[in-house]
Amino acid sequence: MTRVNWAFIGAISAFIAVAAGAFGAHALKGMADPTDLAAFDTGARYHLIHALALVVLGQRAHSMPVFVSGCAFLAGTVLFAGSLYILGATGSRALVLLTPLGGLAFLTGWLALALDAFRTKT
Repeated sequence: MTRVNWAFIGAISAFIAVAAGAFGAHALKGMADPTDLAAFDTGARYHLIHALALVVLGQRAHSMPVFVSGCAFLAGTVLFAGSLYILGATGSRALVLLTPLGGLAFLTGWLALALDAFRTKT
């Protein structure tokens, strides 16, 4: 089993999420279309939530469901938040088809975490 320092990855991801949120709130305000800016904000919010989830994973025992959950949260962040960041920053809808795939990755991560919690009863 590959051991991953999910808490470290989550903390770095949270740092990036906060920086992205500040960028959206300050640098993009007044420049981006309000709908695109709202999409950017949604990306930053989901990014931060899943960064904190990665920190929580760092507190769990290493198991296959925890590994799957962490990988799914990372994939979801890149696909979901990343596509919304690009939409909000550029107005380009070229990658919006990736957004629902990122959402599915997030759901997969939560199901894997639920499986781990069920199996360990903690």
